[in-house]
Amino acid sequence: MKQQVLILGAGFAGMWAALSAARLTDLHDRSDIEITVLAPQPELRIRPRFYEAGVESFAPPLLPLFAATGVKFITGSASEIDVANKQVWYHTAQEQLAAIHYDRLVLATGSHINPIFPGAKEHAFDVDQLESAARLEKHLNQLAEQPESDARNTVVVCGGGFTGIELATELPARLRAILGETTQARVIVADRSPVVGGHYSEELCDVIKQASDELGVEWMLNAEIASIDEHGVTFKNGDFIASHTVVMTMGVQASPLTGQIPATRDAQGRLHVDENLKVIGQEDIYATGDVAYARTDDKGNTALMTCQHAIMLGRFVGNNVAADIIGVAPHPYRQVNYVTCLDLGGFGAVYTEGWDQVVKSTRAEAKKIKVAITSELIYPPKADKAIAFAAADPLAPFV
Repeated sequence: MKQQVLILGAGFAGMWAALSAARLTDLHDRSDIEITVLAPQPELRIRPRFYEAGVESFAPPLLPLFAATGVKFITGSASEIDVANKQVWYHTAQEQLAAIHYDRLVLATGSHINPIFPGAKEHAFDVDQLESAARLEKHLNQLAEQPESDARNTVVVCGGGFTGIELATELPARLRAILGETTQARVIVADRSPVVGGHYSEELCDVIKQASDELGVEWMLNAEIASIDEHGVTFKNGDFIASHTVVMTMGVQASPLTGQIPATRDAQGRLHVDENLKVIGQEDIYATGDVAYARTDDKGNTALMTCQHAIMLGRFVGNNVAADIIGVAPHPYRQVNYVTCLDLGGFGAVYTEGWDQVVKSTRAEAKKIKVAITSELIYPPKADKAIAFAAADPLAPFV
């Protein structure tokens, strides 16, 4: 009977985990090991692009790639992890309950926005998942059908992190195209920080502020949201912004499935893992991507909830879970290089290197880098075994 490596999730971490595990079993000619991915859809949803228009096209298929590399795919949504009996219960596409056994489990179920403010779940939008991003896009495209008002013409983006900034700087051009060039549309970023882009280096913040000023994106700083309703946003200081389009980009939490693993988790629900990405305290369970709290280097840095880290976490965890079964040495996870490339809409972009976020390029030059990353680098490899396995090598260069 084949030993089963079960990977939950087909996002960046899950897809690369599957390819990397298949690569190592192929190198060792181990046909007695089966690599299975369980996920709701056989597609890689390009989440870093969900702030853009045309969101429903950002989901390339995975079945040809998995067929070329010998990875089995099951369509389903995991609902219960039975650690004691080493099985996962899931709902099939037909909503039937089923179970699958594993010898090694890789949790790669990602993260989600947690609508923590009163009214957010009912009245706010987000670009967290493909379906919710498509809902926002449909809403934006229908704004011109509404009567002229300040609320119609105002978008409030809650959160000044990378997603919030990329969405906010993208919106002025999209709103002009929808509402007309003469419409006085407003895009407001509501953020708890006392300065624009306050989560990042001073040098990067200066570029974000410059881009915001040029594009007309407003920042409401030291903003504490009290509630959201169909009329807009109310803040704890009593301020109110009328808006029919409030978008949440804050409050990201790891998949709730992490709570079913008896192990230590951080404040975002991520499982603490060792250098091989095995969940600490578990012999047969690994975590990767947004559900893993992992050290990237020996300087105290930890992986962020970004595709940049998810891709490499996936490559390492796939290799190491297969190595565990085969009985060869694993590759301890290391990701010393860290870069950021932030899209800034009509301004261009900004590219930084290092954890101290030193700005290396801006505007059109940085935009070229951003386009190369989001339209090429982070997409699945060609459905060719040799090409896919070469890319899945955890020691292959990435950034």
